[in-house]
Amino acid sequence: MALLEIRNLTKVFAHTASPFGGTPHEGVRAVDDVSLEIHAGETLGLVGESGSGKSTLGRLILRLIEPTSGTILLEGRNLLAEGRSEMRSLRRDLQIIFQDPFGSLDPRFRVEDIIAEPLIIHGARGQDGKGHDFSRAEGRAKAEAALSAGGIRSRVAELLRAVGLDESARRRYPHEFSGGQRQRIGIARALALRPKFIVCDEPVSALDVSVGAQIVNLLAQLQRDFGLTYLFISHSMPVVRYLSTRIAVMYRGKIVEVGDTRQITERPAHAYTRSLLEATPQLTS
Repeated sequence: MALLEIRNLTKVFAHTASPFGGTPHEGVRAVDDVSLEIHAGETLGLVGESGSGKSTLGRLILRLIEPTSGTILLEGRNLLAEGRSEMRSLRRDLQIIFQDPFGSLDPRFRVEDIIAEPLIIHGARGQDGKGHDFSRAEGRAKAEAALSAGGIRSRVAELLRAVGLDESARRRYPHEFSGGQRQRIGIARALALRPKFIVCDEPVSALDVSVGAQIVNLLAQLQRDFGLTYLFISHSMPVVRYLSTRIAVMYRGKIVEVGDTRQITERPAHAYTRSLLEATPQLTS
């Protein structure tokens, strides 16, 4: 069984009514009847040009935005049928690494607070040794008490090491770091709850090529170390080819081709896939 299964997922963004009148429109079908399976431990690369619906699909899967129709199954459990409290619990297994390492970190927070925040919000269960659920009413105070006891602080130090940052980084603010270092902080935050599935939403597109390559290699290493499953979103076919087990090609809201990496890159069936391959220089390993 697939870790994640998407069936006939559609998102239509309604047009804002024009003050000048005119003929009403159906709206923009940003994601149009998409079906995909993502298997545990794999990286499914999602590639397409800007505006093709890739990031919208990633956010739909995480229910950061709500779909117009369709089904999203996590290990057979229908995410769209879950209520708010159930979905809160499930978010421990579903995380995202954002595109912009400059805008995705709160500038008012120190690094240790940024990484610890998911642990506090979702509850540092068992950090006090008694299995208390810190996600209820007085949860934040209890979780912060556990932090003072060192449980969450130790986890933050572990995560910083995992992403290649020194433990001394925890007391600094985001503006004190380079773009690549900020992205490492964002990755550490995404790993904090030990998720099963991570949406990597163009995580290297805002970085220069050499730094982006380091981040891609880090993601590959973390996948091996933690048994992660990725949806890796990018407009760059070479980057997707390097990291992905399989590739899905998205064009105007639709998935036009899916296959293993070698099949897609060496024997593309769709004209749009061929155009992506022809337009982008190839990576060498």
